Amino acid sequence: MSETEEMGETVAIESLPLDAWHRARGARMVEFAGYHMPIQYDGIMAEHLWTRDNAGLFDVSHMGQLVFSGEGAAEALEALVPGDISALKPGRMRYSLLLADDGGILDDLMITNTGHGLYMVVNGAVKWDDIAHLREHLPDEIEMNLLDEQALLALQGPKAAAALTALGVVPEFPGILPVDRLVFMQAGPYLWGDVRLGISRSGYTGEDGFEISVPASDVSALADALCAQEAVKPIGLGARDSLRLEAGLPLYGHDLDEGIDPVEGDLAFAISKRRREEGGFPGAARILGHLADGSPRKRVGLTVDGKMPVREGAKIFDGNSEVGVVTSGGFAPSVGAPIAMGYVPTGLSEPGTALAAEVRGKRVAVTVTPMPFVPHRYVRKQGG
Repeated sequence: MSETEEMGETVAIESLPLDAWHRARGARMVEFAGYHMPIQYDGIMAEHLWTRDNAGLFDVSHMGQLVFSGEGAAEALEALVPGDISALKPGRMRYSLLLADDGGILDDLMITNTGHGLYMVVNGAVKWDDIAHLREHLPDEIEMNLLDEQALLALQGPKAAAALTALGVVPEFPGILPVDRLVFMQAGPYLWGDVRLGISRSGYTGEDGFEISVPASDVSALADALCAQEAVKPIGLGARDSLRLEAGLPLYGHDLDEGIDPVEGDLAFAISKRRREEGGFPGAARILGHLADGSPRKRVGLTVDGKMPVREGAKIFDGNSEVGVVTSGGFAPSVGAPIAMGYVPTGLSEPGTALAAEVRGKRVAVTVTPMPFVPHRYVRKQGG
């Protein structure tokens, strides 16, 4: 742990369970979400392309891992998110959104029905705010536990399944699918020797891959075993960001915040059919109104004319009128060009719309384009 100054106060910077492991492998460490985290090892572009072609190991232990139990836990969570949580079957997971009273997004998250309760992963930068919000709004009989003794790894890329299978990971219980037979958004309990792992086929890169919840005491051994394989290398935050940008995936605190609702954020898919009909979630009137009548703005992808990156904060213009802002942007190694995402009026959100972004006082031509920029390669059920 170390300290930094923020607003005249001393703020502790925490270390991940793998901190020494990262440093021993030459990682350049930066502060992110209150933790020292590896931004790169061999270089962002090399790590990005390695993940697209092989398997990259990401340390995402800064994320918050929560477990909810008690009668009516699913229904209680449903009152705070727009997803159909009570219909979630054991071994299945769902992307959802923690909503403020006015429908603004407090966080985006993943919820899994483990068969014994509900497991939730929230963003590291806002996990303490999420925990406070959940404690305030959930009934007292719903128990919530932070799994602060668990680390979280993400193994991503086309060779991830083979790498995980090669470790000898086996289902903990009869009836659980072998890990390589899981499909996107399925999860289960597994054993690596005598180490219990929670594994889901999911991730934040657009590639096939897995997220692995592992006791912090065992994470170094697991990371060593994975990276001992020729196909697997450790990957830092820099490539994680460029990978998720190419995949068209928003980053909370940048592309999403409390002032943006799910329709504006192009996340209407997270609002289930039943909830669209019944409502009953925070901000339902605003959100369902935007579904019916259109929202005033929308998150869109942008291709960039030329080689100059257009980064977060750049103003977007339609002619001489300022109409929006870039929320994420940079060079996309798999695309071979700069890309960005940002918010524009819905009337300017159609693919092919020509706009401009302001970079260092100069206008750069940008074009609204469908996302993802690179096709997702999730392993889905046949016909799904």
